[in-house]
Amino acid sequence: MLDLSKKRYRLRIVIPAYPAFNIYSHIAKKTTALGPVCVATAANKMGKWDVEVIDENNLGRFGPKASTGGGADHELLQRDRPADVVGFYGGLTSTIPRVYQIARFYKNMGIVTIAGGQHFIEENIAEALSSGIDYIAIGEAEETITELLSMIEGQKEPSHINGLAYLKNGEVFITEKRPPITDFEKLPLPDFSLVRYAKIKIYPVERIRGCGMDCEFCTVKGKPRPATPERLFEHIRSLVENRNAKQFFIVDDLFGQQRDETIRFCNMLGDYEKSIKIRPSITVQIRLDKAKDTELLSAMQRAGIETVAIGFESPIEEELIAMNKRVRCEEMVSLARTFHEFGFLVHGMFIFGYPLKTGQTFEMPAGERAKRYRYFIRRAKIDTVQVLLPVPMPGTELWHRLQEQNRIYPLSDIGWEYYDGNFPVFEPDEPLTAKQIHRCAKKIMGRFYQFKYMFLVVLNIFSFPALIFFFHNIRFGWRRWYRNWRNYLIRFVGWITFRKWTIAFKKNNFLQKLRDAQHHLRTNSK
Repeated sequence: MLDLSKKRYRLRIVIPAYPAFNIYSHIAKKTTALGPVCVATAANKMGKWDVEVIDENNLGRFGPKASTGGGADHELLQRDRPADVVGFYGGLTSTIPRVYQIARFYKNMGIVTIAGGQHFIEENIAEALSSGIDYIAIGEAEETITELLSMIEGQKEPSHINGLAYLKNGEVFITEKRPPITDFEKLPLPDFSLVRYAKIKIYPVERIRGCGMDCEFCTVKGKPRPATPERLFEHIRSLVENRNAKQFFIVDDLFGQQRDETIRFCNMLGDYEKSIKIRPSITVQIRLDKAKDTELLSAMQRAGIETVAIGFESPIEEELIAMNKRVRCEEMVSLARTFHEFGFLVHGMFIFGYPLKTGQTFEMPAGERAKRYRYFIRRAKIDTVQVLLPVPMPGTELWHRLQEQNRIYPLSDIGWEYYDGNFPVFEPDEPLTAKQIHRCAKKIMGRFYQFKYMFLVVLNIFSFPALIFFFHNIRFGWRRWYRNWRNYLIRFVGWITFRKWTIAFKKNNFLQKLRDAQHHLRTNSK
């Protein structure tokens, strides 16, 4: 409980460390999660509360790092800057064991603990409340956190706060559901200065929450709820002018929803960039079929959008149907090339070995599937790729389907820390095996990111003058040269990242855990 003699209190929000080195570790050192910053900013407006965010994946040079196991040294943090309440970002399933570990540490010290996160915490409320968490914020927490802190400060009963779960007389008690936020103008702009120690180079920003695509494997559902284009523009402008920000990731699940307003935003941003003569690098997530909208693509060009991240998911028709994806394979190559022709760098996201639904029949050897992926990536001229395995996130339709079929490996063998897309966590469709899909996904990535690109980076530097002369156009020649140079560099860095992940994988002895999980799954099925 709080020490009521204090004049001010401190809330610390922790973004937990990844369980081990993985393909996200490199980029995580350059950015942070947007949700915890939004919640921290809302709480920081309260009169008696000071707020800080600790991102364990981005502690910069001076952050207090734990001597073993990764993450922050919370004993040192608590000694130097004691927190009265500690919140945890539970939005990534693979980091949940770390959340529980830190939560128990603080709870044993008598600190009030709070957690939230759509991907996991909300679907495992009883587990979280028995693992060191006092309160769970259900849904968007900007409003919940202020009411909860006021309640804690006043030592009152929390039952009047909507969107909250906690233990009452030893039983899980859940209050009335809080409706999703629709009026974003009443919220303050996220304040990244609250993230202590972190060195942020890529700033996450948003305009629209929600997604209406209803993909089976995704937890983000519901009607999209937009803020005004002016709000997003003002946020980017303030980060450019106050924090010298140069790189942005618009985290909206689908950029281009509310088409006319998106175009208006792009035009506003393009005019601003022209006036200050600075052109930030912007990445967006967008649907493949938006390539048909040339007016939108032109506006995106003008706004300085450099990279489009597209969920291709699979070049195999049967798998796309199972995922509820509303695009067909025959269109995918031409649409991807359209983005390429407009000058965008295309980041392709794929899911290898997606399980078919009951009644669907499709047999293709793992090696042949991998060839299909590599062939598609080459034809579509995709600049960078991410190939992951399907993950049945708790609460998704995919999770419930595989649970009913008794195909998910026991958590005692394959725990939550493996739910990051890098490991098989369920029995795949026959004739595939878990070992095969894991090996093939690695092979696709390994063929794409190779050591040889180091030499091509050097060679490309020397080719620059000749390329400019050949095209007789400095601007066009620069764009052609930069794209190749950038891709070669990323593929070489990707090789380094992939190699580190492979080493970490071998040390983890995952294959033995996989054999144990398969044995226990078969035994339990009999």
